[in-house]
Amino acid sequence: MEDNQLEKSKVYVSVEVTEYIPDFIVSKSIESKAPGRTNIISFNSKKGLIAKISPFDTFAQMIEGHAEIIIEGVSFLLGTGQSIILPAYKANHIKGDKRFKMISTVIKVVKNKKC
Repeated sequence: MEDNQLEKSKVYVSVEVTEYIPDFIVSKSIESKAPGRTNIISFNSKKGLIAKISPFDTFAQMIEGHAEIIIEGVSFLLGTGQSIILPAYKANHIKGDKRFKMISTVIKVVKNKKC
């Protein structure tokens, strides 16, 4: 198990897995094995993720607070309990005007190999 990965066979309250730290983004890994990665991330006051393009789809779910998610220039405002799939190969940016927490699941597609 990675140092930053959650222990298996244990009950968690998702919103309590990470804390807010001033001027930091805190990430706790739920699972980071192929074919994907899931993290719980806390963003403190006006922090977000820089614009990026990923080769994989990403499922983002707000678990506390509100954030703006911009995909290819189109803005989506998400609140607690809402989610969106960030499509692969599309520029996206996540930002908030206050602190917020979210679960991020990168969905890597593994192509079947013929034997």
